[in-house]
Amino acid sequence: MTKRSAPGRVRRRVAGIKPFFALCLALLLLYLAGCSNGDPANEEESSHKEGLVSGTTSSLVTSPPALEADSEKSAEPPKTFGIIYPFAHPFYETITVLAQEAAKPHNVQLIVKAPDEANIEQQIRMMDNMIRQKVDGIALDPIDSDALRPIIDKAAAAGIPVVCFESDSPESKRLSYIGTNNYEAGIQMGKTINDQLNGIGMVLVETGMSNMLSLSERLEGMLAYLNEMTSIQVLEVRYNEGSESAAVSGLEEMIDAHPHFDAFIALDFISGSSSVLVWKAKGLKRPSFTFGMMPEIEKAIKNGQITSAVSQNEHEWGSRIVEGLLQANAGVTLPAYNDTGISIRTMAE
Repeated sequence: MTKRSAPGRVRRRVAGIKPFFALCLALLLLYLAGCSNGDPANEEESSHKEGLVSGTTSSLVTSPPALEADSEKSAEPPKTFGIIYPFAHPFYETITVLAQEAAKPHNVQLIVKAPDEANIEQQIRMMDNMIRQKVDGIALDPIDSDALRPIIDKAAAAGIPVVCFESDSPESKRLSYIGTNNYEAGIQMGKTINDQLNGIGMVLVETGMSNMLSLSERLEGMLAYLNEMTSIQVLEVRYNEGSESAAVSGLEEMIDAHPHFDAFIALDFISGSSSVLVWKAKGLKRPSFTFGMMPEIEKAIKNGQITSAVSQNEHEWGSRIVEGLLQANAGVTLPAYNDTGISIRTMAE
């Protein structure tokens, strides 16, 4: 009887062991699944996606032999450069796009700021905030060279390299100026006008901010050439102070006051853009000259609203800003003057 009952006891033991093994197997599978979540390949893929969002390069997936080196590079904290414009305008948006393209391969993030309208105090606050954020470099287009000088020097004292572009602050501790010689650019504008008017006539002039060094230098150079080398008379000079509405109204008032003028000269891109609107509205055919190139001005040249444009090759500013600040961070001495030169666009082209 004992022998007959033994198989039954064995079967009961086996039946009890099966659920235990099933439970152990389930726990083992869960453990293995948890381990797979920590697989280095998965972690690498995740970090790569985060890197793409922050603007780093995507070479991790295209060059397996360089995978380890690229991973180490992307793990380094990106550098942050600040760019501060005089005011918000589509002209500067183009510069931003080009700067972003130049920054992308170098693991550089950009903080771009601009007052809604030209405002010295806002530029100073923007600079101060970037100093507090401890950015790795700042590119500034100063509205007023003297007013911005103390905050530029403050950034330099904090170990933050500063470069100026378009307009300079030569008495400050900025490392470099990116742009053209604006006095010479003003002379070039005078020569262009002289060629068009054959050395005689009466012109209207509009420019931007009265305190901006670059604009003052352009006006000075142009007037020097016209007064010394031609018989062209400047009837009136107006300042729009960075306001498009002021530029339009100022030009219309000058035209009403001097209907016999022979040509209009814009020393900043806002005055140039405004002249296109006024020329269209009034159906004017008289020569019009401007500084600064952007798609709107190119179209106006083709359509005959703008006769000629003097460009500082602004399309190079973005890349030169990024390159200069990268070199400064690497300890390279920058040239005090990074000349972008001058180019002329006319209706004949």
